[in-house]
Amino acid sequence: MGERWALLVVREIAMGSTRFSDIVRGTGAPRDRIAARLKALEAAGVVRCESGSGARHTYRLTEAGAELVPVLNALLAWGEDHAVAADDPKRAARYRKLPTPETTIEEDR
Repeated sequence: MGERWALLVVREIAMGSTRFSDIVRGTGAPRDRIAARLKALEAAGVVRCESGSGARHTYRLTEAGAELVPVLNALLAWGEDHAVAADDPKRAARYRKLPTPETTIEEDR
């Protein structure tokens, strides 16, 4: 999770971006970096890739990935309290609490 872009990838998936191109757009990261992070997060059991039609894949958070959402929300709250001016007009739009994603995990433990 300490690799650059990893938490942003988790954030994007938690916010509903499940396609590779949407994750890239939401993070602003280079495509090759996001591809590498998705592979690493999948290997770590944080993200799973579901095959779609053709070459398209959908990414979902696993149970472990969903457990990171409260951590992201805590970082968001800290940023709102300490890093953003109270009178910033974009504050409400930028600092929205992430919903807890639904996970459809097969019991593979």
